[in-house]
Amino acid sequence: MEAMLPVLQRHPGLSVLVCALMFRVAHRLLQNLPVPKAVAVDDFRSWKWRNLSVSMVHSLLTGTWAVTCVIIWPEMATNIHSFYTAPAYILICISSGYFVQDAGDIILTGHARGSWEFLIHHVLVLWCFLYSLYSHLYVAGAVVALFVEVNSVTLHLRLMLKLASQQSSPLYQINKFLNVFTYVVFRLSAQFYLTYYIVQNYSWLDKGGYFLVTMTLMNTMILIYFYRLLRADFFPRSRPRMAQNGTHNNNVKKFLTE
Repeated sequence: MEAMLPVLQRHPGLSVLVCALMFRVAHRLLQNLPVPKAVAVDDFRSWKWRNLSVSMVHSLLTGTWAVTCVIIWPEMATNIHSFYTAPAYILICISSGYFVQDAGDIILTGHARGSWEFLIHHVLVLWCFLYSLYSHLYVAGAVVALFVEVNSVTLHLRLMLKLASQQSSPLYQINKFLNVFTYVVFRLSAQFYLTYYIVQNYSWLDKGGYFLVTMTLMNTMILIYFYRLLRADFFPRSRPRMAQNGTHNNNVKKFLTE
């Protein structure tokens, strides 16, 4: 990895595009896997399943990688401004490539209007990650931010089980508790820690104002989503089921709010 670092640092933009291409190849390969019948019969569910499959690969890879980096190099948790290692820098390149690929998939398949929340999230993340790759600052902070991908594994599994109409399965019931646990421990805690670090060191941090605004927006989004998650899985409200031929936007909204 040390040998790769100078090449990546000389061409961070190209490195991100190469990583995006790798995730696109993974997207193609995952299409060859069998899908549940409930998914195969619906165009939106089929697209969402493929999209979530790539997201699951990204989350399993980067979540594990991020936690491992901080365990091996604890300074990443205390010096998020300037400390980084070759594996950490490569991790941010790979993750940035995924977000580029996912944004492209959402836009080019015509799902941008219904997935605008994800696009806003991706733009905020990409700006921060690309700044880190070009400036070599906040790389450790980006690694800590990727702790949220541990929770993304259970979030993606939740949505995939819903797409497969498996809400009553034992796996879904177990996962919904794991989901809340990882949401608090890995998503909320990581986000709030980074926000605390920026506030405490605001006077000397580079681009501190931008990063504080970005973290505030991200914190607002994840708290809203956490509320939706708790309401949907633990305090469901009875509502008429949507017809099979419901609109695309209603389909997307259903998976965001239920």
